[in-house]
Amino acid sequence: MSDINMSVNIAGVELKNPVTVASGTFGSGMEYGEYVDLNRLGAVTTKGVANIPWPGNPTPRIAETYGGMMNAIGLQNPGLDTFVKRDIPFLKQYDTKIIVNVCGKSEADYVDAVEKLGEQPVDLLEINISCPNVKEGGIAFGQVPSSAEAITKAVKKVAKQPVIMKLSPNVTDITEMAKAVEAGGADALSLINTLTGMKIDVNRRTFAVANKTAGVSGPAIHPIAVRMVYQVANAINLPIIGMGGIRTAED
Repeated sequence: MSDINMSVNIAGVELKNPVTVASGTFGSGMEYGEYVDLNRLGAVTTKGVANIPWPGNPTPRIAETYGGMMNAIGLQNPGLDTFVKRDIPFLKQYDTKIIVNVCGKSEADYVDAVEKLGEQPVDLLEINISCPNVKEGGIAFGQVPSSAEAITKAVKKVAKQPVIMKLSPNVTDITEMAKAVEAGGADALSLINTLTGMKIDVNRRTFAVANKTAGVSGPAIHPIAVRMVYQVANAINLPIIGMGGIRTAED
């Protein structure tokens, strides 16, 4: 097995294998370090980090569903300063690449975080455009092609690492969003984020999560993700990080 070359190249960054973790499922690695050898991963994709700390949504934030779960964490994170001091040094101990997921509520938020990360020893940036655009009434950046293209261009203008744009599945046509971020200069794509859902707690006669809506993940959405990866792979010519591993532009 040691003779098998499992390496993949994402926008000029070589990962020793095509296995990473989905942002938000793994913290920044510290929480799982005693359960799994991080050296075995091609990359660790961190939980979303913003330029300033975010408190997240009120509780309850999670609920079980048939075939998966729902979460409405609200991208709670300690902010970039703490991330730089605590999480990056921890991850640098391991033989794995670092993909930092970046979130924001405005173009200025994203640009500020990306500029600051440009001085850090991280390998790739994954831009979460499922965040609500506060200047556009809360509509996610990733639900309007023009907004997606604009935020991609803004981030690419200041980024020193390759940029992966993480697409939301909550759109009519995922290929339109993929083409928009490709036009904006994205180096790679990540598919998909969670699907928006809702659950009612019939015993309490109220919403199962305080936010009312939440992101649905788990085995039930896997076929949807595979379909979207297939559609996007046939619509653009960029590397894709998705369910089942990484597809390079040459595949």
